[in-house]
Amino acid sequence: MKKQLTVGQYRAMDLFFFALMMVISESVIVLAATRWFPNEPYTVSVVAAVVAIVMIRWGPWAAVHAALGGVVFCLVSGAAPRQYLIYCGGNLLALPLLFFIKKQGADAIRRDSFKTVAYGLLTLLLMEAGRALLSLVLGASPAAAAGFFTTDIISWLFTALILWIARRLDGIMEDQKQYLHRVAQEREEEKGGF
Repeated sequence: MKKQLTVGQYRAMDLFFFALMMVISESVIVLAATRWFPNEPYTVSVVAAVVAIVMIRWGPWAAVHAALGGVVFCLVSGAAPRQYLIYCGGNLLALPLLFFIKKQGADAIRRDSFKTVAYGLLTLLLMEAGRALLSLVLGASPAAAAGFFTTDIISWLFTALILWIARRLDGIMEDQKQYLHRVAQEREEEKGGF
């Protein structure tokens, strides 16, 4: 008899794999930006897209990925300790979107391509606003704080594209407890049909 995973075990594995994908992708992107293209004024990041997807899937557990995304960026780019606070803490400002998800419903966000893209872009906007606000509190100039928005233009496109694709994939942008329930029901119906 096959041993089934508990919801907690499934969640831990799911969160681990999303974190692993984000860490690898972000590390490669930051290495490319800092070592191969250091003079480019723009950066790219997948952190907002991953955080947006994890918020839909597991709610507040996305805080782990938001903070981890900041750690990875800072660690790979050789950031100063103050920047860890700015990136990790700033990324957490996206978490109030959990109220938006609760109000709209994950299905409503996923089914409407405009809502999906808007949700992803709002995730990135809030992360950047959090970084800018923390940098201002820690003494950065307004021009330096504005740099969080102006250097991430390509990330806006990546975030929109990743979420637009993810919404089309079965179960990716779906509350995972509901997804597991739906899959279990479908299996039961298949068994009953034979």
